[in-house]
Amino acid sequence: MQEFEVAIVGGGPAGSTCAWRLRQAGVEVVVLDRESFPRTKLCAGWITPKVVADLELDITAYPHSFMTFQHINAHWWRTHVEFPCVQHSIRRWEFDQYLLERSGAPVHHHYVKHINQENGAYVIDDKFRCRYLVGAAGTKCPVYREFLRDANPRARALQTVTFEHEFAYDWSDSNCHLWFFGERLPGYSWYVPKANGHLNVGIGGMAGKLKRRGGDIRMHWQHLVERLDETAMVRNIDYQPAGYSYYLRGNVEVVRNANAFIIGDAAGLATRDLCEGIGPAVESGLLAADAIVNGSDYSLDGVTRYSGTGIVSKVLEQLFIGRSA
Repeated sequence: MQEFEVAIVGGGPAGSTCAWRLRQAGVEVVVLDRESFPRTKLCAGWITPKVVADLELDITAYPHSFMTFQHINAHWWRTHVEFPCVQHSIRRWEFDQYLLERSGAPVHHHYVKHINQENGAYVIDDKFRCRYLVGAAGTKCPVYREFLRDANPRARALQTVTFEHEFAYDWSDSNCHLWFFGERLPGYSWYVPKANGHLNVGIGGMAGKLKRRGGDIRMHWQHLVERLDETAMVRNIDYQPAGYSYYLRGNVEVVRNANAFIIGDAAGLATRDLCEGIGPAVESGLLAADAIVNGSDYSLDGVTRYSGTGIVSKVLEQLFIGRSA
């Protein structure tokens, strides 16, 4: 059996960031992930300047696809507004692999099935033993399931579903576009160019509202494809979209049970206006690492709740999830 001070389940941005900070402090840590990296990851793939700062990322030295937008083109029914808003796009399979390698932590391809507590330690599948355990494996994280689900149940009103496709494409429009609430969608669709000739297009919405309205995410995907074709933004593509589900930020109060922590999507931290998860994942990973290193409290009070600011973010929050969630 291999022993480590900290075992992190999940090697995405939350897990790799936590590992990176722990390694900086000289803590012995291992990352376990059911996938082999680099791996395909569904995600629109935009990151904020704050993510860049939190990761201390030198974008001039970043060796993969990286693109910067100085504004976002927002389409709201028949209204089109260019919002000044610096954002960046990356390809998630490149970004995640880079962060994981940069962390310097050993990585094991391992599908976690059972976690037991023995004499103040956590034993994972009779293969790994650790003093601290960090769950960073997304919505279905086994650490959340075993130690924090009862105290922190998922709020159905905060579940979002997405459908998207990333592909090689010689795009001509280098701007990022977001279309809100088309065809009564409780969410938005996107067009996100990537450097080196790739493009991500997709759609996301609140699962509960979609169901109540008798809608279907695939139906809204077809509306997006038709729009892209009619505007000549994307043509002649054999789309192969795929979907996934995750949760927006709720009243997440219990994120630690003894020495077991949850971070990122395992805690349900995506922003309440634009449903963005990478920033909160990175922030929570840093906070959990600092709590382990310093023996301090672990709280998500300081983790970003909104991608934007002001009245627009509040309006989007109300239209997406209402006042009750």
